[in-house]
Amino acid sequence: MEKRGPAGSRMARGGMLAAGRAASCAQLLGSTRHCPWKMNQLPPRSPVASLASENTNSRVEALDNLSMDSFWLEVENIKQSTEAEQEECSLADVKTQEEGEAEAEWLQDAGLSELLGDVASDKDKLVLLSTLTRTQAAAVQRRLDTYSRSRRRRNKHPVRDVRDIFGVGSSEDRAAEKEESSPDPLWHNLRTSNTQRKIQDNVSSAAETQDYSCTVRNPGKEEVFNMDVAYSEQAAVLLKGSFLSESRKLKDGNALTRFKIPKGRLGVTRIGDLSAQDMKKIPTLALIELTALCDILGFELKRNKAAKLKTTEKRLFGVPLNTLLENDQKLLPNTKVPLLLQALLSCLEKRGLETEGILRVSGSQTRIKSLEQKLERDFYSGLFCWDEVHQNDVSGLLKRFIRELPAPLLTAEYLPAFAAVQNIPDLKQRLQALNLLILILPESNRNTLKALLEFLSKVVARENNNKMNLWNVSTVMAPNLFMHKGLPNKIPEGKEKQLAEGAADVVRMMIHYQDLLWTVSSFLVAQVRKLNESSSKRYQFCDKRIKHLLRKIHADKDKVEKNQGEPSKIVKVHASLLLKDSLEVHLNNATRVADVLRQFQKNLCQNGWNIVNTVNLLKCNNSMECTNLLLYEVGGNIGEHCLDPDTYLLDLYHINPHAEWIIKQNPSYPRMF
Repeated sequence: MEKRGPAGSRMARGGMLAAGRAASCAQLLGSTRHCPWKMNQLPPRSPVASLASENTNSRVEALDNLSMDSFWLEVENIKQSTEAEQEECSLADVKTQEEGEAEAEWLQDAGLSELLGDVASDKDKLVLLSTLTRTQAAAVQRRLDTYSRSRRRRNKHPVRDVRDIFGVGSSEDRAAEKEESSPDPLWHNLRTSNTQRKIQDNVSSAAETQDYSCTVRNPGKEEVFNMDVAYSEQAAVLLKGSFLSESRKLKDGNALTRFKIPKGRLGVTRIGDLSAQDMKKIPTLALIELTALCDILGFELKRNKAAKLKTTEKRLFGVPLNTLLENDQKLLPNTKVPLLLQALLSCLEKRGLETEGILRVSGSQTRIKSLEQKLERDFYSGLFCWDEVHQNDVSGLLKRFIRELPAPLLTAEYLPAFAAVQNIPDLKQRLQALNLLILILPESNRNTLKALLEFLSKVVARENNNKMNLWNVSTVMAPNLFMHKGLPNKIPEGKEKQLAEGAADVVRMMIHYQDLLWTVSSFLVAQVRKLNESSSKRYQFCDKRIKHLLRKIHADKDKVEKNQGEPSKIVKVHASLLLKDSLEVHLNNATRVADVLRQFQKNLCQNGWNIVNTVNLLKCNNSMECTNLLLYEVGGNIGEHCLDPDTYLLDLYHINPHAEWIIKQNPSYPRMF
């Protein structure tokens, strides 16, 4: 028999205890039956749905080779820390919704609450419908049809039919229909706009050129991650072909498939590049797209009403994120991540990254509880001394901070949706769903999650010293992200192991692919532009004449497209905070943002403008580096957009000719969010 060292013996004992802990773990793990959000598999309507169960089972079987001992040991530690406290749930019990309530709430969150009434209260918002792709429009129709049927069954006044909005069909035809939904979805009837046709042509073209001969992914191979075409449209095309599946026997991050986002002429947009005003439009668009994607894949997203939070008298632990940030911003304006979390992560980065078993090895529960009380008392006064705290206790405080949040960091509404991502058979589509879920998260949750994931990546990068590889870190953090004392937790018997491994796999994807997941897809940015264009025109229209609005919008777009043949253009770039005069730039098809920034810096150095001493901006010692400068697109059909250095400016000008371009200093703090 093979000999085991001390560490191996501890892990073996953990494995032997796993079965005994399963029952107690079931009381803590997130529920798929009673949680506010759930993803239930429908009767297979597509090859994707029919493959889901098979692929999920194969992934779980392969993960048997990966140790789950850390997961169960972490669950045991959490259980011990909570048993002594016997605290009440911080979320109210979630009530099951009646038929139609979920659809009504979905339409409200999707920015389409006007469809629920007989008369639109805010007609400008209905222009959102003009930006939707075929699959997105079909998702909207399904929810509205379900809501309409539920209203009729309760003998209430019927709501407007979605085809009244799009001007399709007649009232006589609809009166002759049965109560059951029409077998033809909206996107078979909708008069597709020019933009939608272009998207469909691009998808069809991609489908024709796609090579489906390789049905198994090669671990470590780089693949293209297309963000130009809506994910749901890509999935609809894949229904006609074969499906790529990746090997589930992935013991480390190096074996995971590498994805590359191809940079188009307009570059790549990261979360944080868009203004707050434009980012407010992203969650509703992402929710519609996520629902459309799940419809295509054969999964249904359901949710109950969001639970109400209970108040607490504490100042740090167990305090809602928004409340924490409000208090922190009184001390440091523009704070995006709670100061306590920043302090915990900073302490661990300085003294804990090289510690063997960091995050996995638990600190003393007694010391951790005592440290929490000291932090509550002394943190904001600056009297708390981090140098005296052991790094394992700091990691315990970090995990405790996450668990003690009144609502899960991934939110009560979307926590089971995150967990259910594992049921999607294709890795690329799982990442697409995760990308949309992260865009849907509230800003405070998203920023906090990003800070945590960036720290976890640093832990994994020191694997040779701390012995914590990607899977180890994922299994330790999964219980802290997916278990919450405030949620009603029940797990189907025999599903504990599968759900635990799935949760760890989702955390692994979020850590490994976070750069990709924190990207705003080009098709969503295009939809935001169209929303802004339509809102600025302030058309007045009635429900039955929305098609005239659509024709007008696309006619105006065609006028802009006629100018796209211009081979060159001279524009002015402003830098009002740096210089009084604007910079004239000659644009051609090869001019990029990076070129303009270099030209601007070169002019500063050659003309001897002395701005270094006044704004501490540039080092004009014949250096061509321009990392301290950023170029922003402001106005027109966008609020404010920090441009990718590889953006081709003539293409951008054709899309948004009324915008101003402004050079600004790169913020002194890292642009992480």
